[in-house]
Amino acid sequence: MTDCHENGGCREDKIQSMYEYLDGALSPADIEDICAHLNECELCAREYDLECLIRSSVKRSCSEPAPEELKQSILAKIDVLRDSPDTSAHDHTGLGQHEENRRPMAS
Repeated sequence: MTDCHENGGCREDKIQSMYEYLDGALSPADIEDICAHLNECELCAREYDLECLIRSSVKRSCSEPAPEELKQSILAKIDVLRDSPDTSAHDHTGLGQHEENRRPMAS
């Protein structure tokens, strides 16, 4: 297995093709090309494996239901916000907060 990153890295089109392959958006000829590249380039193969792991983790995380107590806590906070006459107290941008409670701005 070769390492094409030794000479400055893979061409951007190969990396883009890898993502398109994972998304199922390549033609059969392009699939053959990227599979051959992944078999030859160790770093791209590792990048591919990492991307597969990330996608699998995201997919699994999105399919697990939230705990019931979390749902109830969120709904209770929404009710409090909805019933509050002073919405500026709940301004998460920091614009409606008193000066001493504002988050510092990055300079």
